[in-house]
Amino acid sequence: MMHPEFGKTLIILGALFVVVGAFMLWGGDRIPLGRLPGDINFERNGVRFSFPIVTCVVVSIILSVLFSIFRR
Repeated sequence: MMHPEFGKTLIILGALFVVVGAFMLWGGDRIPLGRLPGDINFERNGVRFSFPIVTCVVVSIILSVLFSIFRR
């Protein structure tokens, strides 16, 4: 049996994906995600390695705040 809370969560997540997707499509160059100070980038002999650790922390904080707001 499905719970109404689960349906609300799916709707919120879907709306969040639409907003993030639209932002990435039309305004993705304005915020330097993946190019923040502290992100690890190596390029040597044609091999490129990128580990956006600071970007992951920033996105995690933003999502934690949003989920705590919607949880109430």
